[in-house]
Parts: sequence; C-alpha cells; structure tokens
Amino acid sequence: MIYLDNAATTWPKPEEVYQAVNHCLRTMGANPGRGGHSMARAASLLLYETREALAELFGIPDSNQLIFTHNATDAMSMAIFGIVNPGDTIVTTGMEHNAVARALRVAESQGVRINSIPCDAAGQIDMAAMKTAIEQKPKAVVMTHASNVTGTIMPVVEVGQLTEKQETLLIVDAAQTAGVEAIDVGPMGIDVLVFSGHKGLLGPQGTGGLYVKEDILVRPLRVGGTGSLSESDLQPEFMPDRLESGTPNTPGIAGLHAGVQFILRTGRAVIQRKEADLTRLLIAGLKEIPAATVYGLEGTRGRTAVVSFTLTGKDSGEIAHRLDRDYNIACRSGLHCAPWAHQTIGTIKTGAVRLSPGYFNTEEEISVTLAAIREIAAKGG
Repeated sequence: MIYLDNAATTWPKPEEVYQAVNHCLRTMGANPGRGGHSMARAASLLLYETREALAELFGIPDSNQLIFTHNATDAMSMAIFGIVNPGDTIVTTGMEHNAVARALRVAESQGVRINSIPCDAAGQIDMAAMKTAIEQKPKAVVMTHASNVTGTIMPVVEVGQLTEKQETLLIVDAAQTAGVEAIDVGPMGIDVLVFSGHKGLLGPQGTGGLYVKEDILVRPLRVGGTGSLSESDLQPEFMPDRLESGTPNTPGIAGLHAGVQFILRTGRAVIQRKEADLTRLLIAGLKEIPAATVYGLEGTRGRTAVVSFTLTGKDSGEIAHRLDRDYNIACRSGLHCAPWAHQTIGTIKTGAVRLSPGYFNTEEEISVTLAAIREIAAKGG
C-alpha cells in the first residue's frame, strides 16, 4: 500500500514504537502511581520520561503542566469546558476541525458567545478582523495551528502577541503540527496546547495531550482515582493529577515516548523538510492535470504536508475509492470532520480528496500516485 493518509494517523510508525508498546505490556504492565512494586514504579517512570520528552519538544518549562489524554479531541473538550463559562466570548476561525467546532456549539448552547473570524479561500485568516475581535477582550481565542483540509498554517505567533496584550487566553489545536512544525509555547504566547499522539508524534492511536500554563485553572472534566491523596474523596488540586484521573493508556504512552524520541533523535526540522519536499512534488504534479483543482496556498511555504484536490466532473468519494481499489493508494475524501473549513474554501457540497504524505513516504510513491490520478482524470464516468 502507498499510504497517504498521515493527516489522520501516521503510518507506518518507527520500529521502536512497536517494540516499546510490546515491551511495556510484557515488562511494566502495572498501574503507574498505584503501587510500590517494581512494575508500578517502572510504569510511573515511563510517564515521567514521556512528559519530559514532550516538554523538551514543545518548550514547556514544567512537564507537570502536561497531561495525557485519549486524543486531541478529548484534550480540546477538556480545555474548552474546563475554562469557559456562560457569558464568556470565544474567538475562533473559519478553518476549525469539529473537535473545536462541535465543542464550541455546545458551549454556545450554554450561553457562551462565539465570534468566528473569516478566512480566505486558501485558508488564511483575516488578521485585521482577528485584531479587532481580540481588542474586545474575549475570554479566549481557540484556533488551529494548521488546517487538516488545506494544510494552511495559522499565524499563531501574531495572534499570541495580540492575546498577551489583552490578557486573553490562547488555546491552540496542534493536532496537525505537533512533531513536525516548530512549537515553543512561551515565545508563541500559547496558554493551552492541545495535541494528538498518533499523527506527527508517531505514537499509537488513543494517545494525546494537553498543556496548561501554570497560572491557568482548568476545571476537571473527569474526576476519580489518581493514585495520590487516596485518603481524600476530593480531587487533587495540583497538576497533573488535577486533570488526569483513572488508569492511563500506559502501553500507548510507551509508544508515544518512542515516537517523540525518534523525532528528537532524527531532528524535527529534518522530518519537516522531507515532508515539504514530498508535498512540493505532489502539488506540482497535480497542477499539471487540467481537471485538477488544488486547494490551499500555492507552494509549500506556510503549509503542512496536506494537499486537497478535486477533479472536474468526478465525485471525490469515487476518486478515493478508485485509488484504493485499483492502485492500492490510501487517502481520504469527503469533509474531513471540518465542515467550517470546506465552507470556507467552497467545497462543502463536493468535499475533496486529501493526500497527506509523511516522513516514511518516498518520491517514487508520489510519482505513482500522480500517475494514478492522471489515469482517473482521463477515464470517463
């Protein structure tokens, strides 16, 4: 299979990720923080080391401010419902994934005001409108770091400079960028960072995380056993226990740790450059197909390795089906759980085909994919 669905979940994983999950299940399959025996201690150490590795990657000064979640969607719900109150105003963008959009719609039904800033057809935000909105001192700005439809990278640094002046919280969805794009929470003005473990961080599914700046209080979405203060029936106030109840996905976190170590060892910038090179080839090849419309920015500057396209007169779902059935090429079609983004770029009725290369793809695979799309474009029906 030529796998070009890395924006959903990266595959394959580095070999050490598979080995780490297997090793964890076999040698440290106990509850971290819930026992004094050697396996429980080993599991606790694993969680600590993973927090430290993630903190190094994201420039987080205190790894205790980082908690493990089921995925980025889980983390985003924890952030929004743990921070926002009825009567608050939240600013967001027209390119958000449903992890943000649906949570905000629920918040809106509970009395929260939502101000969505428009974006152009390439997915770029209207910064003048964003500046005006932030000057009204909203409770928070909730925005994606990069679109999962067009790959367009949002101006988080510029927004962070504006939010800091107004003492507005900046909540960033880094599901599409963590592990590939540079993220440094301090200089970028990020107060809350949401990320998935199974995409750019190269970990298993069912992993993700939430970073909360030290002076921000988040109400727990879930409460329960933490392995700490067991004599009390009240939720601990300190991090990470405050937001991290129940037995964690220790095998998944072991795989996540291995994925982050692979990134740190290989070099995030090296991974980013390779993905950009593959994306450049993909865009250039698609633009040579007369029937193809490519969405997002013209080149690779300011975008991630996400390329969405349509073919004139052809159904996007059928294109993806043919790529899978006839050429063994995996991609994704439809609305990609991001109707706001498709509304913005004009594909809400047709959807689009999304190709998302990853670090383990090759130039040859891109060439084969482009040849397949040319054949599909040339065929009737």
